[in-house]
Amino acid sequence: MTVLDTPAWRPRTDAAPLLPDQEPYRLLGTPDAARLDPELLRTLYGQLVRGRRFNQQATALTKQGRLAVYPSSTGQEACQIAAALALRPQDWLFPSYRDALAVAARGVDPVQALTLLRGDWHTGYDPRAVRVAPLSTPLATQLPHAVGLAHAARLSGDDVVALALVGDGGTSEGDFHEALNFAAVWRAPVVFLVQNNGFAISVPLAKQTAAPTIAHKAVGYGMPGRLVDGNDVAAVHEVLTAALDRARAGGGPTLVEAITYRIDAHTNADDATRYREDDEVAAWRAHDPIALLERELTGRGLLDDDLRRTTTDKAETMAAALRESMHATPALDPMELFAHVYDRPTEQLRQQEAQLRAELEAERQS
Repeated sequence: MTVLDTPAWRPRTDAAPLLPDQEPYRLLGTPDAARLDPELLRTLYGQLVRGRRFNQQATALTKQGRLAVYPSSTGQEACQIAAALALRPQDWLFPSYRDALAVAARGVDPVQALTLLRGDWHTGYDPRAVRVAPLSTPLATQLPHAVGLAHAARLSGDDVVALALVGDGGTSEGDFHEALNFAAVWRAPVVFLVQNNGFAISVPLAKQTAAPTIAHKAVGYGMPGRLVDGNDVAAVHEVLTAALDRARAGGGPTLVEAITYRIDAHTNADDATRYREDDEVAAWRAHDPIALLERELTGRGLLDDDLRRTTTDKAETMAAALRESMHATPALDPMELFAHVYDRPTEQLRQQEAQLRAELEAERQS
């Protein structure tokens, strides 16, 4: 027996099926789109229009000082809407800081989805009640959390799959690689969706990786990689649904890369004109996710003026309610800073809490 015959050397012979397609998978505008459920397409359309209005309103609130920061997902709505709608009620969503739209589409009140970005609270909702982890500002730290929850669910026999969202910049973090490795080794029921919007703030993808695509990285961990047009909401929904079903059936994790684009700047504090050309932005505006779906719906006779108007009116109602709530000044208790930080507060935290309580009491007595 040679060393290559020992159990420690176990070459994989099934690498080819793990590789993604050469081109991003598309459905809208192709012959395959004819098989898509009309009701699903209408639902996706309503959510896309609502999502675009959510982004516009949140951006306006930032300019008015009602939000501390807002990382817009305008242009990426198809990824986030498809992600939220592909999940079952018992599943978990693990968002990044740019995914407030996905959180709202999952059913969380839009005001609660934006509470963290307003700076009012650790997070604006109860994660366990809505099965949505807090928005993650540190890059990619939500990915190992998703793997841990999914692995624990499988060990407990719970019918739960985790869907973790991350940007292309997050794939350059160690947490990304650790999460994928653990997920594949444990065959955890988790799906990773990379929204590749071209830039990690100002750093283009070409300066982050030499891989053909991010989806190609999947083969190195022993999981399938899928490449999809991130502005084709039907394609993203189908790919994610298949990956979630595979994970639920015990097939293990999948890495999905959605090719999309960040139309707005990184945040309200960024000037995107310093590192990208107007022509590039204009080209992606022509590949707008709402326009792509509208052409499909119109071509199939599924979109008329009444549906457009009803959809727009619902989005405006949501925006008006969000605007009214965010313009109201909330009553905040500074002592809540110390709630839900640790299950057992550290001595340092207890000292800080006591100091703040004493300062507040002194102010009230002065």
